[in-house]
Amino acid sequence: MTIAIIGAGLAGASAAAELREQGYDGDIVLVGAEPHAPYERPPLSKDILLRTGTAADAAVKDDGWYEEHRVELITGSAATDLDLSARTFAVDGRKVDYDDLLIATGATSRHLPMVDESGAPFAYLRTIEESEALRRNLTGHLLIIGAGWIGLEVASAARQAGGTVTVVEAAARPLAGPLGEEMAAVLAGLHREHGVDLRTSTTVETIEREKGRTRAVLSDGTEVSPGLVLVAIGAVPDVALAEGAGLDVDDGILVDDRLRTSDPHVYAAGDVASHDHPSLGRIRVEHWDNAIQQGRHAARSMLGGQEPYARQPYFFTDQYDLGMEYVGHLGPDGCDEVVVRGDRDSRVLNALMVTGGRVVAGMHTNDWDATDHLRACVGREATADMRDASIPLRDAHS
Repeated sequence: MTIAIIGAGLAGASAAAELREQGYDGDIVLVGAEPHAPYERPPLSKDILLRTGTAADAAVKDDGWYEEHRVELITGSAATDLDLSARTFAVDGRKVDYDDLLIATGATSRHLPMVDESGAPFAYLRTIEESEALRRNLTGHLLIIGAGWIGLEVASAARQAGGTVTVVEAAARPLAGPLGEEMAAVLAGLHREHGVDLRTSTTVETIEREKGRTRAVLSDGTEVSPGLVLVAIGAVPDVALAEGAGLDVDDGILVDDRLRTSDPHVYAAGDVASHDHPSLGRIRVEHWDNAIQQGRHAARSMLGGQEPYARQPYFFTDQYDLGMEYVGHLGPDGCDEVVVRGDRDSRVLNALMVTGGRVVAGMHTNDWDATDHLRACVGREATADMRDASIPLRDAHS
């Protein structure tokens, strides 16, 4: 029996490891388009930029693991010609037969043609090479378009490197979608205190390169002349192979609660998977923990597991001296209520987001004992104790 995995990132490598840990003894073929063995992406906007870690530190497994565990790792070559009826695909000049297939092709940076075609020096951040190149350009004037997780983490690294940073964000608050307005304001204040020129409710109207100088005009009338423009406006799921083969796609590859696609022999996990979550509905999550856990779950499903993937989304970020962890999911309409425990001024706090009488998400900043308690609250009915900020979080869900 052969299980093939297309996408040699964190989800794909996690699936391969889980297959072996579950006792699967058949062939595993792991295919990646990048020239690297599987690596984790959070260090790209954190440790590598801050020079506290290297690309080698980001590797999912050490160099000998794949051979030792009989995982055939093919890198630097994209899979093509996926044939669902024949259960084959092509890679590196050969045809690969599979019994079951996991697609974990991830996502690619969302491009902004205005910048791409301007002639100005610009960057995206999705790969090791892009991270290392960006690291060499953090000390000048950096214009960041988009105040999402990547944009703000890069802003933090650039300010710590001594660079000048302008961040342009179309929304009124950075990350108000996942965090809610109140917590988004905390994050905005953090960056402004560290010298970031954070311009919200603002867009880039024009950008051009003249006589070796970049000129960007913002919607508020401001003009800036950055040395480099970073576009950080999100990611697009890499569904080309799946769509070409006839799998159902819609903002990702559609999968059921077990991560199975519209073909019973094909599964999808990680950034590319639009998952029918048992309690959250259809959702696509682009975070480190989701790649690991969905990769593992898909492996168990391919081996006959029937359990739905019901884990609540989790992510983390580090910016300046602030660390944040977040559990759950805030829908497009936000939440009805935010219960904050702790101190906003020192930013040692935790918060529960309540919608329709249930806790839908929870987060903390620099409150490292809170994560397990947040996870225990999320998904449950919001009791009076949970809503009472005077009751410690550790007691609120007991």
